[in-house]
Amino acid sequence: MNVTYANETSSNESLVDMREETYIDYSKRPETYIVPVIFSVIFLTGIVGNGILVKIFYSHKSMRTIPNTFLLCLAVGDLLVMGGSVPFVSLIYTFDSWPFGEGICKMSEFLRDLSLCVTVFTLTILSIDRYLAISSPYRIMRENANRLQTNVVVIMIWIFSFLFASPSAYFAHILHIGALRKHTIKICYPFPYDFDSTYPRIIVAIKFFLLYALPLMIIGSFYGLMAKSILKTSNEVAASSTSTKQREKRINVAKMILMLVLIFAICFLPNHVFLLWFYFTYPSSMQKYNLFWHVFKIAGYVLTFSNSCLNPIILYCISRKFRSYFQAYLFFWKEKIKRKGLKRQASIHSSSQDVRRHRIQSTRSTLTSETTKV
Repeated sequence: MNVTYANETSSNESLVDMREETYIDYSKRPETYIVPVIFSVIFLTGIVGNGILVKIFYSHKSMRTIPNTFLLCLAVGDLLVMGGSVPFVSLIYTFDSWPFGEGICKMSEFLRDLSLCVTVFTLTILSIDRYLAISSPYRIMRENANRLQTNVVVIMIWIFSFLFASPSAYFAHILHIGALRKHTIKICYPFPYDFDSTYPRIIVAIKFFLLYALPLMIIGSFYGLMAKSILKTSNEVAASSTSTKQREKRINVAKMILMLVLIFAICFLPNHVFLLWFYFTYPSSMQKYNLFWHVFKIAGYVLTFSNSCLNPIILYCISRKFRSYFQAYLFFWKEKIKRKGLKRQASIHSSSQDVRRHRIQSTRSTLTSETTKV
C-alpha cells in the first residue's frame, strides 16, 4: 500500500510514492474522521487537566513543594504543546496539504520539541530528587536552600529545552512536492530538504538516545538505588513513627513519578520505533511501507501528544491530595448549588422564625388588649 501521507509533520517526513494510481483521497481514509476526534479529546483533556494543575499550584501554598514545582514545569510544557501545536497538527489528517503558513509550521515543530525536552529533563531530575529525598532525608531540613536550588534547576531545564528545540524552529519549512491531480501538495517538513538522508538519520538517532534511551537509563538507575536505600534503611527508621511517616510520603511521591515515567516511555516508544525503522532502512522502507506501518505510525504519532494530557489523569488517580483539589475545581458547580441550597434553607428558616415571632407578638398584643378591657 504505497500512499502519500504528505502533510504529516515529523511523524511522516516520508515523501512516499506520489503516483496517481496509488494515491487514496483523504475523504476515503478512515483516519480523516477518527484522528481529529481523538485529538479533540486530547486537547480538551490536556487544557483542562494541566490548567487545573497550574491553578492548584498557584492558589494553594501547601501544594508548592519541591516535587510539585517540577510537576508544574511539566504542566506548563504540556499546555504549550496543547495550545501551540495540537490544534494545527490535528488537521493534517483532514487536509491533504498543510493549510497553515510557514510561521505556524515552525512554531508547531518548536513547541512540540520544547515540550518533549521539558518532559524528559524534568522526569530525570525528579527521579534524582526523589532518590536524594529518600536516601538523604536530613537534606529536607534545608528547605530555603533546596527551594532556591529547585528554582535554578527549573530555569536551567527551560534554557536547555529552548536551545535543544531551536533547530526545529530554524529548519522547519513548507515543502512543495509532486504534482498530483494538477495541484502541488504542501507539507510542514522539519528537516532541510537540500540535505541528504544522513541528516534526518542523525537527528532521529540523537533524539532517540538523548530524549528517550539515556534518560530512561538514568531514571532506572536512580530508582534502583532508591530501592536499595529503602531496603537498607527500613529497619533503622522503624523505631521512629514520625520518620516512618515522612519516609512513606516520599516513597509514595516516588511511585507517582515512576508512573509518569512509565506512561512517557509507553507513549513515545512507537514513534521512535517507526522513525528509526523508516530512516535507517531508507529508501527500502518506502517500498515496505504498508497498512501495518501506516496504522503503527498514526498510533505512535497520536500517543506522543496523548502523553501531555495523561499526566493530570495519573495524578488524579494516584494522589489523594491532588484528587481532592481536582474534584473541587472540576465540580465547582456542585459546590455553588450546595451553597445556594444552604442559603435557601437558611432563608426559609429565618422566614419561619420571623412568622413565629410575629404570631407570638400578635398573640401577646391581643391578650394585653383583652386584659385592659376587663
